[in-house]
Amino acid sequence: MSLYKLGKWICAIIFYPLYRIKVIGKHNIPKEGPVIICSNHISNADPPVVGITNSRDIYFLAKEELFKNRLIGGILKGVHAFPIKRGMRDRNALRQGLEILNNNHVLGLFPEGRRQKNGEIGKGLAGAGFFALRSEAYIVPCAIVGPYKKFQRLKVVYGEPIDMSGYREEKASAQVVTDRIMEEIRKLHKFHS
Repeated sequence: MSLYKLGKWICAIIFYPLYRIKVIGKHNIPKEGPVIICSNHISNADPPVVGITNSRDIYFLAKEELFKNRLIGGILKGVHAFPIKRGMRDRNALRQGLEILNNNHVLGLFPEGRRQKNGEIGKGLAGAGFFALRSEAYIVPCAIVGPYKKFQRLKVVYGEPIDMSGYREEKASAQVVTDRIMEEIRKLHKFHS
């Protein structure tokens, strides 16, 4: 069993009963081909929660500092995370993300870049739009409707894929595309709050 499958199994056993996770819209995630799942970010538990509510393996970006510890870095690599330098354009991370999509895998992004501890949905960074415009991936918005409190319902809501064809044809800016993605996440969050 791979470290990813083992980690997913352990997290599912812990998180599903602890947070009474309810998954909505899982059928909106394409079963094959490149996919970008864009979610709001409220907790350090978001990546494993998105991971266990999805039938496909997901590759997540994680802040570079986490990889400096050999043990944690090794575990993160084993569960398909790869580093990104925050606060600057990281060409290596962008290249690696596109490679993941070109190989028909799923890339998990938290466009806000940082956790929004107040529960509000912040402004997204242009990286999500970059990946959406530079790939043929399906863009699936995801809203985590919390908070993470023991034995209280946590919802993970997947919306319908966002049609990117018009944005790609118009050569829209990465920020415009990210703003559109965040708008869909906000709508899902508001509807299911």
